[in-house]
Amino acid sequence: MSRLSLFQDLLNTISERGLSLLSPVTGSVPSVESLIDLCDILISNRGEASGVAYARRVLRGYKQLDDAQCLEFYRELANRYHPNITNIKKTFDAYTADQNPGNLADLLEAAEPPRQELFRRLNLAPGGTAGLVSLRKGMLSHLRDEPELQAIENNLAYLFDSWFNRGFLVLQRIDWQTPANVLEKIIQYEAVHEINGWDDLRRRIYPPDRRCFAFFHPALGDEPLIFVEVALTLDAPTAIAEVLDEQDEDFDVEQARTAVFYSISNCQEGLRGISFGNFLIKQVAEQLANELPGLKNFVTLSPIPGFLKWLKGPPNSISEDEINNARASIVDDDWHIDPEKSKKAQELLLPLAAYYLLKAKRSDKLPVDPVTRFHIGNGASLDRINWLGDISPRGLGQSAGIMVNYLYDLNKIEKNHEAYVDKGSIASSRSVRTGISQRVKRPRRRSYD
Repeated sequence: MSRLSLFQDLLNTISERGLSLLSPVTGSVPSVESLIDLCDILISNRGEASGVAYARRVLRGYKQLDDAQCLEFYRELANRYHPNITNIKKTFDAYTADQNPGNLADLLEAAEPPRQELFRRLNLAPGGTAGLVSLRKGMLSHLRDEPELQAIENNLAYLFDSWFNRGFLVLQRIDWQTPANVLEKIIQYEAVHEINGWDDLRRRIYPPDRRCFAFFHPALGDEPLIFVEVALTLDAPTAIAEVLDEQDEDFDVEQARTAVFYSISNCQEGLRGISFGNFLIKQVAEQLANELPGLKNFVTLSPIPGFLKWLKGPPNSISEDEINNARASIVDDDWHIDPEKSKKAQELLLPLAAYYLLKAKRSDKLPVDPVTRFHIGNGASLDRINWLGDISPRGLGQSAGIMVNYLYDLNKIEKNHEAYVDKGSIASSRSVRTGISQRVKRPRRRSYD
């Protein structure tokens, strides 16, 4: 039995003994009011055994709530457990008068919302971390329409940033010997290129030119946080069909020169926006390089999920005629298979795709495109834009089939990352910057040797 299993058994024992100290629960489904009462007791209680028991009861009760009750519960959590303003002012005045470490600690304690301590105590329950991730997942679905829930988001995001930092994550290879329950989750969570059953999964992880790696957190057991699918090739592909087609199982991986990260899927919606630390791809690349010293190049073949959506309302710096012409070029259903229509669309759309990736920013000055934010934030550079890289209905509907190669140069990852964080700079190749992506002819597969 693993140390983690022993620890979980110990927590379960403490929890069960703690439950015996509490008054019995009446009714099969708790009310929101009763759960809030338990939260009040939990946050004021100092006993370890009973604290674990109360935390477990709250999380068990939360799972039984229907959607309307969940929203009511979120509202109660958001509108209660605020810091004491009088204490904040008092400790602030003390720290202003004498800026010693003790006064600073008192000020920080006074400023912290009791809600945050409530979440820490809920985390004491067996499965508490998973329960809080589930709670955040449900809360996020209401955040846009219920802005007062931002208080919950602030507290959980703060805690999760600490609990899920890079030092706690465990990298594991996923192969055909991985337990079936984990493989089922890989099929379920694939978010980029759908895995159509076990045979399709086998093609993704069994052949010698394929690898899959997942990151796990001890508190979530066999639930992956994020996983990466890799193809080992001679050169960087320009289209996803080249990667997803069934491979030759006799391929000599020692001949591979390029590792292609073609699918990266975040698995836990309740951890959306939580950084698992930068350079996760770098860790996979370094592990592959240690296994196969012949690998020299590490690239992605990535979608542009928001491109056409953005094209419906781009910045004023792009002319209306340019936008209208680009939209008109992909109206017909057969535009991508008709050579003349495809050529015209390519001339119009590729420059706009380059602008979208390099220049389109959110209000916080970060790239609009989420895939760009991920890879550039991890130290990659925008290397090439590929015409008709994904002609699946999804690829055509999201980006007119355009895909991107991001390059992970192991010698430049830290430099690129720092430039992005400090200045918002997006590292990119000269071909992208000078408009070479506007070429009419489809680019040949690139060799980096």
